[in-house]
Amino acid sequence: MPFSDSPPLSLPTAAAPPSTPLGPFLDSALAWASWSTVMAFVGLLVLALVVDAPARRAGATTGRRVRGRLAAAGVVAGVLAGPAATTGLAHDAAGGRGAGYDYTAAWGGLFDGSGQGLLAGLQVALPVLGALLLAPAALRRTRAGRAQGALLWTGLTAGLVALGAARFPTQIRNGLGRTVFETVVWMLHLFGAAVWLGGLVGLVLLALPGAVTPAERGAFWPTAVRRFSLAAMACVAAITLSGLFLAWEHVDGPGQLVSTMYGRVLGVKILLFGSVLVLGAFNQFWLHPRIETLRDAGETGRSGAIALRRFPAVVAVEVALVLLVLFVAPFLHGSARNQAFQAEAARHATSATAPLPKLPPKQTTASTWAWGSVETAAVVGVMAAGYRCSGRLARRRVLTGRESTTAGASAA
Repeated sequence: MPFSDSPPLSLPTAAAPPSTPLGPFLDSALAWASWSTVMAFVGLLVLALVVDAPARRAGATTGRRVRGRLAAAGVVAGVLAGPAATTGLAHDAAGGRGAGYDYTAAWGGLFDGSGQGLLAGLQVALPVLGALLLAPAALRRTRAGRAQGALLWTGLTAGLVALGAARFPTQIRNGLGRTVFETVVWMLHLFGAAVWLGGLVGLVLLALPGAVTPAERGAFWPTAVRRFSLAAMACVAAITLSGLFLAWEHVDGPGQLVSTMYGRVLGVKILLFGSVLVLGAFNQFWLHPRIETLRDAGETGRSGAIALRRFPAVVAVEVALVLLVLFVAPFLHGSARNQAFQAEAARHATSATAPLPKLPPKQTTASTWAWGSVETAAVVGVMAAGYRCSGRLARRRVLTGRESTTAGASAA
């Protein structure tokens, strides 16, 4: 989205000096716990569905272990997501900012007949319900097939609704069309982050000993990694595009990234996100093509085996960075536009008693939609090109491995 540096038409003659603190550390920690658990729950189930076919083709033992490990991790995340959301609501009910916790008020507000009560109830109840539904799969007491697939899809639906409830509006603001569009953007942002985070956590868990038998690694990992790679790149596109729109809404020009508290926090978030992208590119263009050689060479493929040993360490760093992004996000209060406007108003103020004004929301124009379309095409094009290029690199390495094997056999 294009930035606009046009100044407001007028400034107030009296305003109090603006205060834009980061906010209490505890508030952000509680928000982080709530977001990370429900997102991990959603992403783990998506990964279980994505790698189910490769796991079953690799062998019965691997299929059973992969499904059981991911389902068990999903149960843990879902069970933790409910109390995490409840604690956050109790803190808010007590007034926040170190005021303690009012669990009675929080419980009383769940499903109290209001729209806010419904959304709060969904955030608390659905992850736990989804975890209970997954318990048979985690205990491996269901046969692979439709029953287990139904449990995964049902749990995933519950997790998606719970995640979306955190940002679903209870009233229409700035018109129905704008409200619907903003809601869709937030859903893309949240769902993309959830699939990415939970998927990375799941890959680390599957890379630990005991999930995939050594004899079946070559049949499982290349296809599983390739499938998740496609899902991850779609998530990156969704997060990037939705993030560009949210930045357009809240930031007027690159200068506000350093001149306002909102902009500085957003800048830290962007740097962390960029670091995750760099590691993701390293995975996509260096590790993944080498893991692909396991398909043909198996455990004798030295390049693929080394890449597979490095894979969990790199992915674990990605998980840590994504969790840092989620921790930084709750510190984004207000908007850079209003903080810059109010700071300018305070410099021209003659009194500290008048309330600070706020800028109206940005309005979209034909130029906004044109730039948005160009950005969408560019992001989708880059993701598609990256996926195709990494696939070609993988195929090239496989062919090179075959030629080396053939040459070695001929020389022998």
